[in-house]
Amino acid sequence: MKNMTHVAGGKSDFQLVTHLTLSGSQFEIGRALTEEARRLGWAPTPADPIVNRARRTWFERHWPQHHSRMDGAASALGLDPDQDEVALDGLSFVPEGSGCSALWVPPTAATDGHGRVGRNYDFFTWTTSEIMGGAPKQNELPMSARPYVITTIPDEGLSSAVITMSDLDGCMDGVNSAGLAVMLLIADFESATPPESVTPQVGLGSLHLPRFLIDTCENVDQAKQALLSAKQYDHGTPLHYLVADANGQAFVWERGRDGGEHIVEFGDGPLCVTNHLLHRNPDPMNLPEDTESSFASYGRLRSLYERSKGATMSPRDLRDSLREVQAAEDPAAPFRTLWSTVFDTTDRTLSTRFYLGDGDRYSEELVFPASPR
Repeated sequence: MKNMTHVAGGKSDFQLVTHLTLSGSQFEIGRALTEEARRLGWAPTPADPIVNRARRTWFERHWPQHHSRMDGAASALGLDPDQDEVALDGLSFVPEGSGCSALWVPPTAATDGHGRVGRNYDFFTWTTSEIMGGAPKQNELPMSARPYVITTIPDEGLSSAVITMSDLDGCMDGVNSAGLAVMLLIADFESATPPESVTPQVGLGSLHLPRFLIDTCENVDQAKQALLSAKQYDHGTPLHYLVADANGQAFVWERGRDGGEHIVEFGDGPLCVTNHLLHRNPDPMNLPEDTESSFASYGRLRSLYERSKGATMSPRDLRDSLREVQAAEDPAAPFRTLWSTVFDTTDRTLSTRFYLGDGDRYSEELVFPASPR
């Protein structure tokens, strides 16, 4: 079953937000996602047959939900699911990447005992052409103007609610019916490089990784094991991921400049994340000063830490902290906070407000449960 509605904004606003609800088998969900991606202009990309065959094998072994959705994509495209010439996933309709800030408040630090993680999703307000250094085309929309909230309710397995700007079979953040919440943030602006290739590789791409965890894991311990066992790639933009669960546990997953993998934890206290590698700067009280290339990452983290350390935070306190580090509405700046989200891992909900335009114009806060009630 497929249901699609517009839930925030309009054609005269910066964003028009679509809520897509899909239920049925993973095959049927994959077919529906592919049909929607094709409506938005997506087409499958050519792939190295050897790599493509290895990708399908990896998904079949480690992420069977995605493998079944790829079979559904083949059905939508009228292709043999075992063909090797084109990739049947990566349902992207705009480029990817982001800034961002996030704060995990464990149950022990919450006034009502609910674990919550809040995040600001900061991104360009430019068109794709402008991002690539050119002039905008006639009637070209900003690349972040049409986000989706996607609720999936499979016949078997974990249901979920996710937000994505650019990739219908991946996501920027989300929560599942077990209370596992995952979100991505840029990890290292200074080492980011233009990709030599954007060809799909074997394993998990940046936007697939959150969806992989949401599909396959119920808690932090399972997520750690899944990530340590998974093959990953990022196409030149290093990201890190905050993962939290309904048991009150949380960690940040990141990969160092040498390719080493790091699980960063902060005991039972709040965990703050912005856009620098935490394993290189583990002490929030001893951070470097920001530079032009750090995009105020250190200052935003200091602000979040000072507001949360030793405090018992209410849901309003968490939201106020996110507003404190929200992207400034500078006419000369290309970034805005495009959505601000609070995940309640106890209630298994995603609550968010979307950017509609300057003048602090945001939608009312919308609540999306990870599973039907």
